Amino acid sequence: MDMLMRGDADVSLRAVARAAGVSAMAPYRHFADKAALMAAVALRGFEMLEQHARIADENPDPRRALTAQGLAYVAFAREKPALFRLMFADGAGLELPKEECAGAYLILAARVRGIVGAGDADAATLACWGLVHGLATLALDGRLEADPALEMRALTLFTGALAGFAQEATPPPAWLADGGTSRLERLIRCNRITKPL
Repeated sequence: MDMLMRGDADVSLRAVARAAGVSAMAPYRHFADKAALMAAVALRGFEMLEQHARIADENPDPRRALTAQGLAYVAFAREKPALFRLMFADGAGLELPKEECAGAYLILAARVRGIVGAGDADAATLACWGLVHGLATLALDGRLEADPALEMRALTLFTGALAGFAQEATPPPAWLADGGTSRLERLIRCNRITKPL
């Protein structure tokens, strides 16, 4: 993994053996070929990303925990760009079984479900992942300079929108559901709202 982090061009089994100070044949006892080695490195990357997500999710406030997960995702990509690309854009990561790579996504999904409820949880989780993965990819491609305050604000806005969406999706209050329009009419007359719901 260290070789990948340094950006070494020659990440072969022989180079790994040389770096580890073992015989050229030693890695073949653990990996059939370079693809197997790279898949193992990508899998380790997914485990590390899951650890980062789990730590970020410890915040007791659901919205802040979700924002922290997003910041952790982008930071992971910036700190380990070669590993991140191996995980998401290279054949090594793409060939892994989904269930072995889904730890961070499952933590995200659980947090989102707690904010928006079960009805729209899948779509909301996909939207969250798309946002943070897009930010991470923009950062790695040099299109997004590191600005933690701006990134936090963007993620906080998105999280707030999700929470607002969840509130809109709840059933109407009892006074409206019962057909009691007198309170609604009073609110309209007092200009607290401009039009009926």
